Amino acid sequence: MKRILGLATGLVTASMMVASAAAQEVTLTLHHLLGPKSPAQTQMLEPWAKSVEEASGGRIKVEIYPAMSLGGKPPELYRQARDGVVDIVWTVLGYTPGVFPRSEVFELPTVHRGSARETTVAMAEAYDLIAEDFKDIKPILLHTHGGQAIHMVSKEVRSPDDLTGMKLRTPSRTGGWTIEAYGAEPVGMPVPDLPQALSKGVVDGTLVPFEIFLALKLQELTAVSTVGAGGARFGTSTFMIGMNKDRYESLPDDLKKVIDDHSMGNIAETYGAVWDGIEEGGLKLRKETGKLVELTAEETKAFDDRAQIVIDRWIAEANGNGMDGAGMVEKAKAAVAKAGGQ
Repeated sequence: MKRILGLATGLVTASMMVASAAAQEVTLTLHHLLGPKSPAQTQMLEPWAKSVEEASGGRIKVEIYPAMSLGGKPPELYRQARDGVVDIVWTVLGYTPGVFPRSEVFELPTVHRGSARETTVAMAEAYDLIAEDFKDIKPILLHTHGGQAIHMVSKEVRSPDDLTGMKLRTPSRTGGWTIEAYGAEPVGMPVPDLPQALSKGVVDGTLVPFEIFLALKLQELTAVSTVGAGGARFGTSTFMIGMNKDRYESLPDDLKKVIDDHSMGNIAETYGAVWDGIEEGGLKLRKETGKLVELTAEETKAFDDRAQIVIDRWIAEANGNGMDGAGMVEKAKAAVAKAGGQ
């Protein structure tokens, strides 16, 4: 009888432990660099967090901390997530040069042409091409914005020669190469520092998407912007919503599934399109407050010819690091074209 009672007690205890694990509630911290009213938060991070919370039946709560409010500087965000200082970050991959060498392929001019949706979907579909970059973190979303346009305080740009001797804020390492290929001098800084740099004449212009106008009011600091034929861009930046791997592994299986269902290919189309929509808002501001120059096909080719210097440089470096640089560029271009229905 005692043996039966002991067995029954053990079964009850075990079932209670299982029930407790199944009902586990989790609070995840999400840290990022832009303000609470930035489109990145209001149109991507908040909707993503809300959807995760609803799908988990309220068992996951996501607390968003904008504007580096948990401390540190933007280039430290990746390490904060990797090391478990915070659970999740949204960051720019280019802020940590050398950490994501494969992913740079999607930043290159002529690889990204101007659609955040297409390149974001391509990064998810061709993830095996760049997966080695993320062995120390769980990527929830890899995405781009609409792509870099050239924004100048005063000078109209229709040719790379128009940029000779100019100082431009660079968005990333490959962005710096692009600026150099155009004959200008790259100046590195996190994007929140850009308004002051423009207003004080530290830089003459910048490579950023139009959506940044919404967060940083760049329409008040620049007079003219340039895009390629058909709205083509001069490369892009890559971003990540990334989660600490140990934190993810600590979740019960059903909550892991909630995160997985809200990751990569399951959300790339949605949030890629969101970033294209955000870009339209910034483009509208430019048209209302300054001059927008759309290059002819011939003028665009002059920039693309200079961009080949960047492509060749990236391929050579990738080959030197044991990668198939040319093959990666070809596959990335094919993935972007496929996402665009070509």
